[in-house]
Amino acid sequence: VQLVESGGGLVQAGGSLRLSCAASGRSFASHAMGWFRQAPGKEREFVAAINWNGGTTYYVDSVKGRFTTSRDNTENTVYLRMNSLKPEDTAVYYCAAELTSRGPYTARTDLHAYDYWGQGTQVTVSS
Repeated sequence: VQLVESGGGLVQAGGSLRLSCAASGRSFASHAMGWFRQAPGKEREFVAAINWNGGTTYYVDSVKGRFTTSRDNTENTVYLRMNSLKPEDTAVYYCAAELTSRGPYTARTDLHAYDYWGQGTQVTVSS
């Protein structure tokens, strides 16, 4: 699976962006998808995750109520809608794929659990 993120950019605080992550390969629906971010000088951190069919999502507390992840398996794409952006959301955002079963799902917040990564897209929120 190859992943390509897009949709990053510069936005003022309070603004919105929608990130997309397009996947190649025929097994997209066999993967849970995660979003991570890495700010300068900081470790990569978990942001959100979604199970194989979009029925279950998880978010880190700092983005709950502001960010929404969704997926379209017919388009092999996962999305991260980011509203009410804050300067502390500034980071490079990465999508990642984890090969999973279609049974009960618990999000993996450990980046080492993911099998494939995109190249990242920069999100900068100005104050």
